[in-house]
Amino acid sequence: MEPISPAQNLPVFYVGQHESKRQLPILPQTLRLALDCNYDMLTTPITTPLFHSRVLTLLSTHFLDLKDGDLKDITPRVSSLSATDTGVAPGETVSQLVGIASPWIDLASPDPIIHAVSRQVLELEVSYAAFCGLGNVVIPGPKLQYGSSHGEGVMQYAYAIQDLLALSNYTQILIHLPMMYHPDQDGEEVEGSLNLFARQEYTEEGGKSRHEYLGTWDAWHIIRTLCNYSSRLFIALSVPRHLPAIHAQSRWHSEPIRLLSLNAQTFLPNPEGKPVLTKDHQALIHRYMRLRTAPWILLCDVGPLPGLSDPEAKIPAADGAIPAKTSSDPELSPTPAEAGQKEHSTSRTSTSNRGPARHLSYIRELQQKSPPQSILEQFAAGYQDYLQGPLQPLSDNLESMTYEVFEKDPVKYELYESAIRRALTDWVSVGKTVSSPSGDIVVAVVGAGRGPLVTRALKASKDAGVKIELWAVEKNPNAFVQLQRHNELTWSNKVRLVQSDMRSWNGPVSSVTTQSSQAPHLQYQSHHPHSQQYRHNQSHQLKKGQTSLPSNSRYKIDILISELLGSFADNELSPECLDPLVTQHMNPTHGISIPSSYTSYITPITAPKLYADISSRTPNDPTAPNTPYVVMLHAVDYLSTAIPSAKDIPFKVGEPIVKAAWSFSHAPTMTSTAKTTDALTNDMGHGGINDNNDNKHNTRSARLSFPTPHRGCVHGLAGYFEAVLYGDIELSTHPLTMERKSPDMMSWFPIYFPLKTPLYFPDHSYLTVTLRRCTDGRKVWYEWMVESFLEPTPMVDNNRNSNDSRLSKVEMKRKIRLGVSELGSSKGSGCVM
Repeated sequence: MEPISPAQNLPVFYVGQHESKRQLPILPQTLRLALDCNYDMLTTPITTPLFHSRVLTLLSTHFLDLKDGDLKDITPRVSSLSATDTGVAPGETVSQLVGIASPWIDLASPDPIIHAVSRQVLELEVSYAAFCGLGNVVIPGPKLQYGSSHGEGVMQYAYAIQDLLALSNYTQILIHLPMMYHPDQDGEEVEGSLNLFARQEYTEEGGKSRHEYLGTWDAWHIIRTLCNYSSRLFIALSVPRHLPAIHAQSRWHSEPIRLLSLNAQTFLPNPEGKPVLTKDHQALIHRYMRLRTAPWILLCDVGPLPGLSDPEAKIPAADGAIPAKTSSDPELSPTPAEAGQKEHSTSRTSTSNRGPARHLSYIRELQQKSPPQSILEQFAAGYQDYLQGPLQPLSDNLESMTYEVFEKDPVKYELYESAIRRALTDWVSVGKTVSSPSGDIVVAVVGAGRGPLVTRALKASKDAGVKIELWAVEKNPNAFVQLQRHNELTWSNKVRLVQSDMRSWNGPVSSVTTQSSQAPHLQYQSHHPHSQQYRHNQSHQLKKGQTSLPSNSRYKIDILISELLGSFADNELSPECLDPLVTQHMNPTHGISIPSSYTSYITPITAPKLYADISSRTPNDPTAPNTPYVVMLHAVDYLSTAIPSAKDIPFKVGEPIVKAAWSFSHAPTMTSTAKTTDALTNDMGHGGINDNNDNKHNTRSARLSFPTPHRGCVHGLAGYFEAVLYGDIELSTHPLTMERKSPDMMSWFPIYFPLKTPLYFPDHSYLTVTLRRCTDGRKVWYEWMVESFLEPTPMVDNNRNSNDSRLSKVEMKRKIRLGVSELGSSKGSGCVM
């Protein structure tokens, strides 16, 4: 993998400027001033103060008429916009502007007239913004507290947004929300707010509710659910001076954030008087800017644009600016900055400590100090939250490009090489007997592909100083051509090649260098018919009608090497492939399988982007919600995390709770043996060979409970695995162990089991996951379901054992089921055996 330069490694910050008191329209010269200061975009109010006054007059007159009894149950009508009502017009500048809807409306008002007028105003503004070509419009979020009522207006707000999205096919709606709910935020009315006209019968006085870390997320969840996870609905997230708890920050990380708004109060002055952010704020911004679709940053009320009032003034610009480039993600609509992006001059005048662009200077410096991407992040660029269908390696022949992607992972193959070298060294040091008549250790690489493990096995043999007899088995005829070429040009014909499905291979045979399951003739390493190798092998050619060489010429495999693991370990049928080899062809006393065992892990997650993507596929692909996907999980949140009060949970506070579902172990004289955890069962009750050959011994099931201390919505299950190659050499995609066991390994992304319908759950509950690995002897598939429960509460059973006074009262814990998901089943797209 080619190294990425530091400049390429930095995320791109699109930074805009917003003034809440801005009333004048954005003229071309205003935009040029902003670009010269190194801003990328500006905000503009869609309507003018004149329009605001007109609406207030209309509303005031209407309520006076209601008081006089002249009107009953009639909603005032806001007339269409006129030229004096708006300063926005179609033109070149709109591509770098973000529209701001009137902050004085109140869609969540309990007063129906206030709600109706607010709705009319917003529809007029968004419709006109769409006409002008504004791609993004920020609208005020719902007010949650009205007297003693909390959150009652969110549903009517959501319906208004649903209708708003139907006004335009292109304009994107950004709902401005604070990171957490605080009762004081609803007490701060915008100047001229329509809510001031709300009638008293709808706004009875009541006590303030306490702050909630996930209060505004709750409101957002209702809105986006009613809007069916619209791809044009986003969040403009207001970052406070005091950040909420980490679980609230993580929850917003999983949501579609388009804007991060930072006002002047978010910053703190350093000893030199410069505005800076706390380390926690810096970490939050760096984390959010790693998203595949990074949010824009909007600096709010940090001072006017320098030079706006004095065109002759020298304009200071932000230090250390990196010119914003066009986004590389073709799926996104053009951003305001991308649409009319201009190259910024790198020779800028330095900003003084107290200059009007000092906040922007700091943000640009923060961009320069972004932590470098890890090797895995560099490799996965563009694959974050990208759904990939699972491979069918047994039924499909992979293309060379697919093999090439796998082979780019040096970490995996170095670990394999270490495992092979140690296995060879241990074999010799212990003095184990070998299976080969030649006295060399018999090593077989099955599913050899283009040969990376073959190369590593030869190198391990050389480094360990241990001779091996190496076999390579591959069913893909196209990949087999590459193996033949490598054997002749790279491996010096040291490898005995077999073109065969590993399950039908009869094992090593003496004196034969190349086999093929395509009886009755053999294929050879050399392509030249007169080569010495060809003439040598003539004596071993099968006779007509003979399908195999005499059984007494065959011998066992000492070390069996494979890389058949999928994202969930067993999802690409590693157990089914290795069963016949381990039970029939491996050295029954000393045989070694690399890997020797593997364990699958799961945890529930919220993943709104993945749910939206799968929902969009479902009309054309009915199997989409029943397909386990391979995906580089990024914009997700772990729902089950360890908390300080949790007991008997081997996790640190805040860490995701990831539990083992089941294991497979490959040892000689037995097939894939089940290792059970507290909730695992095997349909046969053992791991032995099934006499009916129906693969029942490879079924698995697990039922696991996950505490969920904070409310949320589960969209699916994230799956990982750990594999023991040999001894203490392991591979891991487990989020808590991968950095320790196989850092920077990039061969496997996690697996994702989606739910057809998201399942909401409250605080202090828990989720129970049921997961099964099923088979009918022809294919393997998974079934999964999630249930939500309240935490068990003690109760007393007065009726139990009533004949025994000592046991007349028994304390039990009763579970209260809150909901259950639909059954997910991948049988329709199961892996064919």
